Amino acid sequence: MKHRLKQWFAERFDLEQLKGPVQKQLHKPLPKNISWAHTLGSMSLFLFVSQVLTGILLLIYYRPTVNEAFESVKFIMTKSYMGWLYRQIHAWGANLMLIVVFLHMLRTFITGSYKKPRELTWVFGVFLFLLTLVFGFTGYLLPWNQLAYWATTVGTEVAGAIPVLGEWIKTFLRGGFNVGGETLSRFFVVHVIILPWVLFFIVLIHLVLVRIQGIATMDPVGSEKETKPGEGTPFFPNHVLKEGVVFFILLGILITLSILTPFDLGEKADPLTTPLAIKPEWYFLPMYQVIKYFPKLVGIFVVGIGPLFLLAWPLLDKSSNRHPLHRPISMTIGILALLSLLILGTMGYFSESKRHFFGKEYDIDIYGIPHLVSSNANRRPSLFEAEKNKAPAVP
Repeated sequence: MKHRLKQWFAERFDLEQLKGPVQKQLHKPLPKNISWAHTLGSMSLFLFVSQVLTGILLLIYYRPTVNEAFESVKFIMTKSYMGWLYRQIHAWGANLMLIVVFLHMLRTFITGSYKKPRELTWVFGVFLFLLTLVFGFTGYLLPWNQLAYWATTVGTEVAGAIPVLGEWIKTFLRGGFNVGGETLSRFFVVHVIILPWVLFFIVLIHLVLVRIQGIATMDPVGSEKETKPGEGTPFFPNHVLKEGVVFFILLGILITLSILTPFDLGEKADPLTTPLAIKPEWYFLPMYQVIKYFPKLVGIFVVGIGPLFLLAWPLLDKSSNRHPLHRPISMTIGILALLSLLILGTMGYFSESKRHFFGKEYDIDIYGIPHLVSSNANRRPSLFEAEKNKAPAVP
């Protein structure tokens, strides 16, 4: 059978001519600095494929209408065969994809792989990260629950503050003055049809650039030496095997999270009932927190600098060194940016809530600043506690 198939293709294609480039790419040696962190790009691709496949399965029952969206997701999670697992894998896959793509960019930044001649590879990578964020934003509304509805309302309101085009952008996103059926329909089309194809072609360009230009070494710009056969690490089978190990670990993490910590569907969207302390998903919390400290227009400008800064970074960093220890300014800026994301994200997560720390209750305001409400050490015991402890109650 195998011989007959090979003969069938041989009669129609020049297999020897095709075999040469394929063998060259498979056995192309990789630089010696290849590490486990270099598998993050392939893991991003795996998660994208996972999102496409689970998304197709969810589309079998999902209905993108105001009256049926929530009920169709509920049906998927409660009645369809293995629907709950596919939905959880899709939801967790979106979160893990953002984390892995971000870590992949962070690895690229630390190793200086964005420098000449790989500036375009970095730019397309930034576009992939931004599109992944848009994927999360558009997909968040589709279950049509309370949190998704009001988070989308807040998000589109922020877009409405953009000068000149703001109101038009807000109306375009919503399909009207308020979030409703038109909004759901538009987000569905963008999430299911437009974004996957756009992401597919950008991923394709990104991969072609990586294979043509190769993976960057730690040598300075202009001093890179081509890795000769026998010197580096063969792509196949060495690096492919390493990617296979990480693939199974990531798959195990994805399924474990889906089973042990599933996402709750919540309540159906109600435009007449506003929940307390509406917040976006965790990956938008740093930007959401920044906007609080400035007038809306200034906050949007500050937030908008981030993506532009990332896109222009290869042009801003003029040094020829790639090693992180030889790039103190770049690494300092990167560490400060990373710390600011973590701090702002944490403040956004705890803001507008009451928390207990070390036996004390704190009321955390909208800016993420805690205010002491009470202390168990200074609090008077209640009548119940006094009787229980056989101590006289304090009048």
